[in-house]
Parts: sequence; C-alpha cells; structure tokens
Amino acid sequence: MAINDEIATSFGSVAESYDRVRPAPPASAMDWLVPAGCDVAVDLAAGTGLFTRALLGRAGRVIAVEPDARMREVLARRSPEVDVRAGYGEAMPLADGTADALFVSTAWHWLDPRRAVPEIARVLRPGGRLGVIWTSRDRTDDWVAELDLLRLEGVYKPAEADTAPRTADEVRARLDRHHTVTLPEGSRFGAGEAASFRFRRTMPLAAVLEWLATNSAFITASAADRAAALARCRDVLAGRAVAGTRQDGVAEGEPVLDMPMRSWCWRAGRH
Repeated sequence: MAINDEIATSFGSVAESYDRVRPAPPASAMDWLVPAGCDVAVDLAAGTGLFTRALLGRAGRVIAVEPDARMREVLARRSPEVDVRAGYGEAMPLADGTADALFVSTAWHWLDPRRAVPEIARVLRPGGRLGVIWTSRDRTDDWVAELDLLRLEGVYKPAEADTAPRTADEVRARLDRHHTVTLPEGSRFGAGEAASFRFRRTMPLAAVLEWLATNSAFITASAADRAAALARCRDVLAGRAVAGTRQDGVAEGEPVLDMPMRSWCWRAGRH
C-alpha cells in the first residue's frame, strides 16, 4: 500500500480529466528509458495509462498495475491491448522474473521504497531495468513555478502549511527533492543514472486550468478553496495566452498557452 493511500488514490475522482489533460512523455525520454529489445514491460501505478500507451510499440507486451479501480477503468477502456491488473508497488500480482523493465511514472513519491524496491526487484529479471519518470511543467521560468503558489495557496492542510513553498525558488527546491530516487541500502540495483528532456506543449487555457486542478492537494481541498485557486491562476494565464489557430488543434481564436515542459528520468539495472 502507498505511503498515504487515501491521497494517492484521490486521482480516481478526476480520472477522466486526468487522462484528458495530463501530459504524456516525449519520445526522447522514452528512447532513454526503455531498453532495446524489451519483451515485457510493466507500468507500475499506471493511472489512466498515459505512460502505458507510450510503451506500446516499444515492448512486446505491456502490463499495467494500478490500485485505483476508477483509473483502471479508464486505462482498460482506452488501451484494450494492455494487460491491466489491480495491485500496489509493494504487492504486485506478478510472478518472479516477469519483466525486462519496470517503470514508475509520476508516482514514485507515493511508494514505500523499503517495501516496493524489493518487490520491484522480485518482478524484474536479472539484468532488467527500473525506470522512473516525472513529466510536468518546467518551472525554470518563474511564472511557471509561481503557478504552483497560486494554485496551492489556501489549499494545503494546516499540518502542511508550515512546509509549503512560498517563492519560485522554494517551488524548484521542493521539486528537486521530489524528483529524486533513493534506493534502500542493500537493494539489488546498480548505480542510477539521471537525465531530463525539455519540450513544449500548446494547450487551450481551459485545459491548463483543468490540468492544474488534478493535483492531489487540490482535489482533496474544499470547493471554495479550489474555486479561489483556479480564479487566481486564470487571471495570470489569461495575460499570457494568445489566440489559437486550427493548426494548434483548437477553435480559431481560442486562447492557448505555449507551456514549457520537462521529463525528469532515472534508471538503474537489477543485479
């Protein structure tokens, strides 16, 4: 079970929105993460299958493991060719040595490494690869980092308020810690490697706001706090939006944003 299962599975309440607006990884990140000749790949904590679908065509067989039934339903409906199973990172319904590679996309921080890492090693074949990836907005630009401050102001629970970031630099520092993989001592994995891949994503303003609302703290906040946070973000984003075109995949004149993006990646081989 995840470290905070109630919050970790809160995404199921917005599963359709999550699948519609959350980003998929770029091809450059997939090229770096997925080993050549991968026969069986497992997507752990697969959600609605954004990363799962990126694995199709790069692995002979793809298995998705996801604890939330609402997320699994969207995944299975959108990707009928995928073997979708209920399970946690700490207890996967897979035999020993099942996979050539196992990936965790935007969910590593929900796992208990002391229990999940040995379980991942059990599921991987000797020489198999563990890959971890987060794909989200690139907060290098202050205005992008400050969206987190606008979105989460008033949303954090009282116990979290003292540690909440208050500046763009604090947002970036928090993400640096967030995008870190530390394996328990004695794990059956070699030294890890890290890389990141930048890209851009043109999105309608409405879709960016919908995406901002798929954060776990935001989902579990009160309706009033969510509405206030979205209003703050809308005011800032409206000032940066430009009129879209059909080439952008939107209605002519619809406000769109060119969002800087990044995939943070980590990989290690199993002994």
